[in-house]
Amino acid sequence: MFKVLFSVWALLLGIVLIMLGNGMHFTLIGLRGDLEGFSASELAVVTSGYFIGFLSGARLTPLLIQRVGHVRVFAALGSFMSGALIAFTLLAEPWSWTLLRILIGFCMSGIYVAAESWLNNAATNENRGKLLSAYMIAQTLGIIGAQGLLTLGDAATASLFIGASILVSISFGPILLSVTPAPAVEVAKPMSLRKLFVCSPLGTVGIFLLGSVYATQSGMGAVFGAQIGLSAVQISLFVAMLFAGALLLQYPIGWLSDRMDRRTLIFGAATIGAVSCAVGYLMGQTQATLLSAAFLAGGVTTPLYALFLAYTNDFLSAEDMPAASGGLVFTFGLGAIAGPMLTGWAMQVIGPFAFWLVLGATFAAIALYALYRMTQRAAPAPQDTDSYLGVLPTAAPATVEAAGTWAAEQAEAEQAQG
Repeated sequence: MFKVLFSVWALLLGIVLIMLGNGMHFTLIGLRGDLEGFSASELAVVTSGYFIGFLSGARLTPLLIQRVGHVRVFAALGSFMSGALIAFTLLAEPWSWTLLRILIGFCMSGIYVAAESWLNNAATNENRGKLLSAYMIAQTLGIIGAQGLLTLGDAATASLFIGASILVSISFGPILLSVTPAPAVEVAKPMSLRKLFVCSPLGTVGIFLLGSVYATQSGMGAVFGAQIGLSAVQISLFVAMLFAGALLLQYPIGWLSDRMDRRTLIFGAATIGAVSCAVGYLMGQTQATLLSAAFLAGGVTTPLYALFLAYTNDFLSAEDMPAASGGLVFTFGLGAIAGPMLTGWAMQVIGPFAFWLVLGATFAAIALYALYRMTQRAAPAPQDTDSYLGVLPTAAPATVEAAGTWAAEQAEAEQAQG
């Protein structure tokens, strides 16, 4: 394992630094936006801007890489992102912040595409699972660590935005100076939503709703904390808990995924999410309850993403997986754009705790639809399904495809041994 990690240490270090900067900016938007007097609905539009850019970047960056190469695209996007992070302090207006968020979302999506193509190129069939797992852990640790860095400065000044920009700027040094030769990037046309829905109704509907959940948690969590009067330290801890749960729950949910009907597991995980949101709504006045609700609600979100990918692949041929991966990422992105806007409107009308209401209702919709689908189609036998592999919602389509391919190969190997 050590030898595998050593071969990509520069890439993993760069990703941790990038996620430190990006994770700081996500929470800073809520903190600084509240200080500037932005409403919940205005901050929701700002939040959705990131996912508009992210969705666009996933489609366009491979084309840019094909034209000018990995290194130029990677360096250019890093420069744009670093500059955009500082620009937040220059003009505190919702429209300008939305434009900057679109730019940062586009840049981050492109950075993921480039970095993950390097990672996939360095992987072999034997170590791909370990490398992808290490990469996902590095991302999550970066996001959690970013919340700790926010306690070192004042959101009312430019210092934290400058710090985030510095982290992003220096992150490209180890990557650009140490990576292996850039691989070729293939652009797979995403499967149409209609065809995707026919192949897997639960996978399509579920991943759209989950996109709403993920974007609301990551983008509106700090807004919620600021509006109910939490301190900057408490908000940072609250956001960190939304992501910390995934580190602990990913493995047990993944272990169960390969041994039971995945729809039952999806129902169970979504039910846990809905119940935790109900607890946050009804008893979220105490910090312990609030953090516990965040831990469970955030903890089931990332595993649910991987579950939907694995479940969809169970009904696809290997030839259809690349197109389906692109379609699922696109569907997730649509949900991520819509979710914060709905949550922001609800928080504006009902109050800050509508944050939990919208999240809980979305989790409940996932659980109920999974329950309904269990009555419509027989489940494949666990031994006939692909292996589960934890993939973060931020993963580029190429990585989702690579994870699916690896899972299929692992399932075939296990069948051969059995």
